[in-house]
Amino acid sequence: MNISNNATSFLRNLIASGEFLPMPCCFDALSAKLIEQAGFNLTFMSGFAASASRLGAPDLGLMSYGEVVDQARNIAEAIKIPMIADGDTGYGNAMNVKRTVSGLARAGCAGALIEDQIAPKRCGHTPGKDVVSREEAFDRIQAAVDAKADGADILIMARTDANHTHGIEEAINRAQVFHEIGADILFVEAPKDIHEMQLICREVPGCKMANIVEGGLTPNLSMRDLSDLGYQIAAYPLTLLSSSMRAMKSTLELMKDDLPRDELLLDFAELRKNIGFDEYYKASEKYTSAKRK
Repeated sequence: MNISNNATSFLRNLIASGEFLPMPCCFDALSAKLIEQAGFNLTFMSGFAASASRLGAPDLGLMSYGEVVDQARNIAEAIKIPMIADGDTGYGNAMNVKRTVSGLARAGCAGALIEDQIAPKRCGHTPGKDVVSREEAFDRIQAAVDAKADGADILIMARTDANHTHGIEEAINRAQVFHEIGADILFVEAPKDIHEMQLICREVPGCKMANIVEGGLTPNLSMRDLSDLGYQIAAYPLTLLSSSMRAMKSTLELMKDDLPRDELLLDFAELRKNIGFDEYYKASEKYTSAKRK
């Protein structure tokens, strides 16, 4: 069954343009709307941030397939820009991967990430992670690509975490094969220095994504430097989550001490506008009974 998606066409055109694409990552519909309102053309539903927001729990494979698809659908319905969703390991064997990719396409996602970690997965910049065998990793990406062939209109982001346990050469080799299988975006997680980033960009063909976690393992280069290296997409998975948590913690401390907090708050009119009250009222005016008389 074909699952057509305008957002996928938008993302496909963005990649084909060759322009560098900064990608702030969202965790719910509101954070995604703010990204869109700020003028960005692309977002990603961060598994780390979504697990923190939805479950109040760490990104250790606790969110189920159903919860991920539900969260992705809520976000996709709130925005017009394309969103790539974190499909983790696909939640099972190769057939589960196909179901995950198809489900995310039906939810309105423009792209789906599938990775080669063992289950339960871990955040790419935390200890204790490991990857499945090459054969199983390739089967996962093949299944994701097969879901596209079966009618899911979605792009596939293939991620490898092999650098952590097997070294950069193995990670690059896996990414090369992912490209040969048909992945649209290649994501070699957690290069430890600029040399490894240069190797990835030189050896891995196609559209490549850098994952910039402030305080993480990968050098936090400027967008210009990332583009010059050869990356086309730069994801910032925790920037909005971290900044919002810091603001909330600061506000709560002031509230606890009964201190003024207005400087940390949005103006009420701006708050309503960002959420969509103004747009809603404007659209609803034509339905008032007074206009019908």
